[in-house]
Amino acid sequence: MRKNITLLAALIFCAGILKAQKAENILAAVGTPPNPKVQVSWNRYNDYAAITDICKKLAAAHPNLVKLESMGKSYQGKDLWVMTITDTKVGNADKKPAMYIDGNIHSNEIQGSEFALYTAWYLVEMYSTGNKTITGLLADKTFYIAPTINPDARDHFIHQANTAHSPRTGLVPIDNDRDGLTNEDGFDDLDGDGHIVMMRRKNVNGRYKVDPTDARRMIMIGNEEKGEYELLGSEGIDNDGDGFVNEDGEGAYDPNRDWGWNWQPNYIQSGAYKYPFSIPENRAIVDFVMKHPNIAAAQSYHNNGGMILRGPGALEDLDTYNAQDVRVYDALGKKGEEMLPGYKYLVVYKDLYSVFGGELDWFYGGRGIYTFSNELWTGYSMYNKADGEDSQGQLYTFDKDLLMKDAFVDWHPYKHPTYGDIEIGGFKKTYTRLHPGFLLESDAHRNMAFSVFHAYNTPKLSVGEIEVKEIGNGLTQVTAIVNNERMIPTHSSQDVKNNIEIPDIISLSGGTVLAGMVVTNRDMNFTIEQKLDPTNIKVANIPGNSFVTVRWIVKGGTKFTVNVSSKKGGLASKSN
Repeated sequence: MRKNITLLAALIFCAGILKAQKAENILAAVGTPPNPKVQVSWNRYNDYAAITDICKKLAAAHPNLVKLESMGKSYQGKDLWVMTITDTKVGNADKKPAMYIDGNIHSNEIQGSEFALYTAWYLVEMYSTGNKTITGLLADKTFYIAPTINPDARDHFIHQANTAHSPRTGLVPIDNDRDGLTNEDGFDDLDGDGHIVMMRRKNVNGRYKVDPTDARRMIMIGNEEKGEYELLGSEGIDNDGDGFVNEDGEGAYDPNRDWGWNWQPNYIQSGAYKYPFSIPENRAIVDFVMKHPNIAAAQSYHNNGGMILRGPGALEDLDTYNAQDVRVYDALGKKGEEMLPGYKYLVVYKDLYSVFGGELDWFYGGRGIYTFSNELWTGYSMYNKADGEDSQGQLYTFDKDLLMKDAFVDWHPYKHPTYGDIEIGGFKKTYTRLHPGFLLESDAHRNMAFSVFHAYNTPKLSVGEIEVKEIGNGLTQVTAIVNNERMIPTHSSQDVKNNIEIPDIISLSGGTVLAGMVVTNRDMNFTIEQKLDPTNIKVANIPGNSFVTVRWIVKGGTKFTVNVSSKKGGLASKSN
């Protein structure tokens, strides 16, 4: 027994020495948590179980910063996790201006989850280092971070054979080919390697040939050339015997066409489901957002193309985005272009395509929240070239030069039951739309920083000057200035125009208030009196980087306190 105790003590002692040596042998890189409590490798992709594990570990390691809860259930019953991140020692999370972040609404666009998770991890681990920027941020702001809002299909993408483009949908069964059956003819992993690649067959009448500079690549022949191959589409067979291959796979609706703003049915907007918010995952998000009116900013992560997108999604909605709000969007978006090399700040309908019933339009149009959708991954990250500069060619050369040809399944023969002797090959599902591992953390960090910049610029209210002036007959005039120290107003113009959120309230205590008013011109003494409930002056908006002036006529009292309460702007208080 004594030997065992001695051995245990020695092991503990040695472990302590190794830990100390390990810490001594590390030189912390700037901008990175040197000794994170939760160790995560940011060069890989996590399934739902791994995401859940990381979220739970963050909440356990940082109980004063992270609260983990479920917004609701997916179609298959998975919890839709959301982390509330703020310094709980400094104010109530729901009373601070907040930013909502989600990823992976499209199930094949999986890196959005890693970017959202990285943001959560970075905030809490850097807070633990005492970093003043982050400690100040979490004292003032709240983050609601939902890593995956399509967990069913995320797991399908990761664990089942897919292309880089499938499935984009959720997993509610849909009869895509209208034959009375669902999901009966999806992709088939013919060679069992976990990837759905392309099928080709030799055919002198085909329109393709092998690229003489790269035997992996198929290129179209010229007008007077003889073909070598025909392309037969993605791996699969005709499972239901209807003469078509892969025409009825999982799902087939678009979760980003389900939102209740400028929604259109499927015959107008392809991918729309039954009616707005008919998808359970989206319904849960809407309920969460409605319960958290402090959300002043939002970010969703998609892929790909290197874009910082704002609405409107469709030309028909152009008037919704008025000039005052566009100025805020422009300031944020143009800063994003500086922070994200190769990314472009764009407008969905004008620079991409029309989207009806999109998430970012509901967040802004329905809730007045300044919202971006970032399309992650850009060809600029390959060779510092803009997307479109022989982008297909870059995929092959980048794979050869930097990925050691790990992204391509070499062409190999297969005996197909319908097509006979064919060959199978092509890029893996984890390439073309998804970051290679060594570039994942870098882009996650830059996008995190853009979201932090956005969140930082949500309202920060303070009470400035309080002027107390005796005006005779036992009456006192109290004038106060309420400042908004950040770019984003307490109510967007869309919010004000549609009375989405209740006005900000500036109240006075310390005496009997006889009259209350908003001062529109202090020099000229122009005011607008609020005759009902003069103690609590209602202000429609406190503009960004600006202020409002209010005034009360009070009987009695010499010590006064001004309190400010704003759903999206938080709380502020000051006494004279």
